[in-house]
Amino acid sequence: MSMSPTGVRGVRETPVSGTRAAATVRPAVPAVVEAIDLRRTYRTTTGTFRRRSLEVEAVRGVSFEIEEGELFGLLGPNGAGKTTTIKMLITLLIPTSGQAKVLGRDVVDDAHWVRQRIGYVFGGDRGLYERLSALDNLRYFAELYGVEPRTQRTRIHELLELVGLEGREKERVEGYSRGMRQRLHIARGLLHDPPVLFLDEPTIGVDPVGARELRSTIGGLKEAGKTVLLTTHYMFEADALCDRIAVVAKGKIVAEGTPRDLKQQVAEGVVVEIEVYGIEEHRLDAIRALEGVTSVAVEDRDQAQVVVVQAAAETEPTHDVLARLDGVSLGRVTTREPTLEDAYVALVTEQPVAADG
Repeated sequence: MSMSPTGVRGVRETPVSGTRAAATVRPAVPAVVEAIDLRRTYRTTTGTFRRRSLEVEAVRGVSFEIEEGELFGLLGPNGAGKTTTIKMLITLLIPTSGQAKVLGRDVVDDAHWVRQRIGYVFGGDRGLYERLSALDNLRYFAELYGVEPRTQRTRIHELLELVGLEGREKERVEGYSRGMRQRLHIARGLLHDPPVLFLDEPTIGVDPVGARELRSTIGGLKEAGKTVLLTTHYMFEADALCDRIAVVAKGKIVAEGTPRDLKQQVAEGVVVEIEVYGIEEHRLDAIRALEGVTSVAVEDRDQAQVVVVQAAAETEPTHDVLARLDGVSLGRVTTREPTLEDAYVALVTEQPVAADG
């Protein structure tokens, strides 16, 4: 059950050419989810013998809006601030500063109202009773969520069908695959029919077949009219599902736009991959300093590391890069065209060094 958000943002209409009518203001459809300069600072301690206080800023001024019916992705590495941001939006954490709104209501001032109208699904196995069947799990949570008894049977049947568990609902959850458990998590989060759903890395650890089924289920949520915020590590997943993406690194949004917008950042360029067996940071810095080089990252693959160098299309950096690696034990060297994942790597690795969030 949803409620009309309070407050509207105005958009100015352009007067018809040739008339003297003044411009009028009409209400625009307000954002369903709003993050306005959100910040979250944790206090912790460090040191073994002399403990000292330390402040860690996990989220550093995050702002974005999600429109009704939109599937919006938050993409970033571990520690980037994705889960902290979601926890503020779903009322589990109070922002240190800034403001968060869901359906026009402040998540701090109207926390109870917001909780009744959102669903939250997280990655992992927690949150289900394994010795109960899927059906009994949903019956139990339906009672907790206050779903009216006369509608519970129909609602549960609809959700089992939506997530593809119809016919398996009487089996114990302990016998479910991880992908099936994640689909049951989604069903649980939708029991009270919330208009807004937050999915925090729902496909993490799920096998490829199960992940594909989960992505199909998530795509169906948008078709059902839900507004969805999805966090994920996987660029291809965000590319396939999301209307818009925000990339988060070190607690800040470093890029935002459609998947196509992000792809265009590396549409023209070249990527050199060099297999190395041990490399010092000063050599990477020397490669970064080369003319035309836009990004340098190191990936662990099997027994070796791979240095991934992105450069402008008009440059041919291979010879200069290899010169900077003189004396390093090298393996295979390849050159290829950039991908969407390369855009993501460039965005999250080429940020100024700051405290981890």
